[in-house]
Amino acid sequence: MFEDRSYKRTFYSAPQSVTSLIAAFMEPTITVAVFLFATVANGDPVLRSDLTLCLLVFALSFPGRNRFRDHLIAAGTDIATSWIALLAILFLCGYATRSLGYFSTEVLIGWALVTPVLQWMAVWIGRSILVSRAARPEARRTAVVVGAGPLGVKVARALADAEAGVDFAGYFDDRTDERVHNDATQQRLGTLNQLAPYIREHGIKEVYITLPLGSQPRIVELLESVQGTTASIFFVPDVFGISIIQGRLQDIAGVPVVGILETPFTGTNELMKRLEDIVLATLILILISPVLLALAVGVKLSSPGPVIFRQRRNGIDGAEIVVYKFRSMRTMDNGPVVKQATKDDPRITRFGAFIRRTSLDELPQFINVLQGRMSIVGPRPHAVAHNEQYREMIKAYMVRHKVKPGITGWAQVNGHRGETDTIEKMQARVEYDLEYLRNWSLGLDLQIIVRTIRLMFADRNAY
Repeated sequence: MFEDRSYKRTFYSAPQSVTSLIAAFMEPTITVAVFLFATVANGDPVLRSDLTLCLLVFALSFPGRNRFRDHLIAAGTDIATSWIALLAILFLCGYATRSLGYFSTEVLIGWALVTPVLQWMAVWIGRSILVSRAARPEARRTAVVVGAGPLGVKVARALADAEAGVDFAGYFDDRTDERVHNDATQQRLGTLNQLAPYIREHGIKEVYITLPLGSQPRIVELLESVQGTTASIFFVPDVFGISIIQGRLQDIAGVPVVGILETPFTGTNELMKRLEDIVLATLILILISPVLLALAVGVKLSSPGPVIFRQRRNGIDGAEIVVYKFRSMRTMDNGPVVKQATKDDPRITRFGAFIRRTSLDELPQFINVLQGRMSIVGPRPHAVAHNEQYREMIKAYMVRHKVKPGITGWAQVNGHRGETDTIEKMQARVEYDLEYLRNWSLGLDLQIIVRTIRLMFADRNAY
């Protein structure tokens, strides 16, 4: 007669932390503020072109990355890399639209030099505040971990970080010392039945449950025992060893749904990613059109055959797509068995070796980007035959197809480009692809693009 509403409002989407909210606006705000201050300090009026640039910069740099918990050297390196990437994109836009003359050279130079310094100083101040707050006795919490396996040890190490503001007390687990992680044996506090009394006796503030989902009855019993305490309870999912990608809590008509494997490009992220691809691919194709013509002539003269090599690849969600490349070989393998190119491969022409080494053979794929088949940045597409080979050999291999394949990717700028002649090499490449899916941001894409340009002339793994 009445609708059962007992499940509703049980789960809430986690509110954004204060530091994340500050970081989201801090970087773009500093960037825009420095430009406006440099313009006024130079005695120039703030014109419509200046405001347009400010809006563009804010859009490209929002949301800013939360670097408050990063080491200062790593934060400084990341800020500098992201800033150089953003400046490169703005320069390309200005050059293509012939709008560089609207801005004062002195203002642009001052803006380029001061902005990353102020961003780093803001991170340093924020980090200092967090460290200071975490060191205050009244701000610290005592925590225990349920489950002394590899995941439990990983959580304990994160909690033991001095900047986390948590005092880690130890583990609770029913297993014997021989069955738990070696690093946890000396810090075991008791069994699961002893958890609730320990919480009450020692004033434990937080409990982190790291048991696998296969232990559901034990988890339910455990939750019933600790709900009589005042401790905050957190469940750290270990979903049978599955690598969680973009895990998030969603609501479907009032029913809580936990996402485990999901693309990062949904909602506004999908719109931002597509706009990034369209704008950059269009500008790049306009700028490199003479290069494309010269390369086409070089391929045609190097050996008989077509200029463009069309190969079947797997795109988003595993759908088959056709990818364009300048032909670099005398043969065009595209069947059920595809032999990867190796060093000194006799199939590669002399001109083909040059365009492969410099990645110039990939340039026609910017057309694939405009077609919507590919993205500028993403996991590199493998031949269909290779996907069928590795999907059974590498765990979570096909998860990399939750996004469009890219011309360049996080794996490629971290040294995993070229032949993958061993399962270990392919597994390492896949791990970087999954890391990209977990941590995607517009700033990360810009960083990858800049590092790719550098590698075009200095990558020894390419052939």
